[in-house]
Amino acid sequence: WQIRLAGVRENDLVAVGQVPLPPYIRKPLKDPERYQTVYASVPGSAAAPTAGLHITPEILRALQDQGVEVWPVTLHIGLDTFRPVRTEDVSQHVMHAEWCELPEETAEAINRAKVQGRRVVAVGTTVVRTLETAAQEAARTGANTVVRPFAGETRLFITPGYAFRVVDVLLTNFHLPRSTLLMLVCAFAGRDFVLRAYQEAISQRYRFYSFGDCMLIL
Repeated sequence: WQIRLAGVRENDLVAVGQVPLPPYIRKPLKDPERYQTVYASVPGSAAAPTAGLHITPEILRALQDQGVEVWPVTLHIGLDTFRPVRTEDVSQHVMHAEWCELPEETAEAINRAKVQGRRVVAVGTTVVRTLETAAQEAARTGANTVVRPFAGETRLFITPGYAFRVVDVLLTNFHLPRSTLLMLVCAFAGRDFVLRAYQEAISQRYRFYSFGDCMLIL
């Protein structure tokens, strides 16, 4: 459900509000920009897509100089992202809706890459959910492309056994146990492989969660 505040400007909310943070970050951020990606442009998300915190303008330019195409998507992450899965049967977990958008230009770039046999790299699990939702919409509407432009709500819950239609490579952080994010990563790379990677990360003292390290799954 939504609340509409008549006469209240976005700047007013920013002035009086606080950045919503995961439960493991217990102190308010002195600089909210630390919890923001360099390419964020659309207000509305309740959390940062934290894999993107590793990307700097210099990295983006270096990638583009090597011929890597960079295209935007939007997903307004909800607070439910922080909620652990408490049901023993994961199919009983209820995913709250989150609004996402795959612009027409980005959809065209993805479809072109797929036809040409190039890889699609998702920066973060939120990008995965957006792209795979757009792929489901393409299949549902009978489109003859891998994805179609899409703007709307998604309740997509990706667990092991899911057949990925779009994403070939994933950049992602190390996630909390019993989280929908960790389940998505296990679906993408295989549970045993991911757990071995986590054990290696622990032994090497990698940092986990929002401000931690990340891994590139090829």
